[in-house]
Amino acid sequence: MSDNMKDTNGVVVQGHIKIYDPETNKVYIDKRNAIHYENMSIALAESLANAGEGFINKLSLGNGGTSVDPTGVITYLTPNSTGTNAGLYNETYSKVVDDRSVNNTDPARNKLETRHVAGTNYTDIIVTCLLDYGEPNGQDAFDTAASTDSPYVFDELGLRSYSASGEGRLVTHVIFHPVQKSLNRLVQIDYTVRIQSLAG
Repeated sequence: MSDNMKDTNGVVVQGHIKIYDPETNKVYIDKRNAIHYENMSIALAESLANAGEGFINKLSLGNGGTSVDPTGVITYLTPNSTGTNAGLYNETYSKVVDDRSVNNTDPARNKLETRHVAGTNYTDIIVTCLLDYGEPNGQDAFDTAASTDSPYVFDELGLRSYSASGEGRLVTHVIFHPVQKSLNRLVQIDYTVRIQSLAG
């Protein structure tokens, strides 16, 4: 290979989440998210090398991304997007979204898809995660929590890659306005990760 050949291509990864009630179509959150580029680069390399890990496996949720002062003002923390051991601020629940995994209890509604339009230089990974009426265990009966301290008043979530040796790496992280999961409603999360190749 010639030393003076210059490859000016690059890869950009972007993420977007939509959290909503699939029965009423009420949208709670609709925003972009932070990519953990170091962990994402490891995940992409492991996936391309057929290393048996690196692919998206879990969606993790937590309640440590915000704080509320006595007057009701919400402070949003910065997403954790550096360091290979990064995690959610306070993870309280996670769900397998890899529909090929034997640990996925509902692969029809918790799944991964890829979408590509011929002739374009990007492909989307669509992650779908449904929190059904009865999950998580121990949630409140109604969405009337007065405090954001409840483990299922979620204000952060992230995607984790699969690791055969334990907890996978956090590849995305997003902080958002608190959303309560309770027995009286479904919550669906549609998470789009766009991988785009930039032509030089």
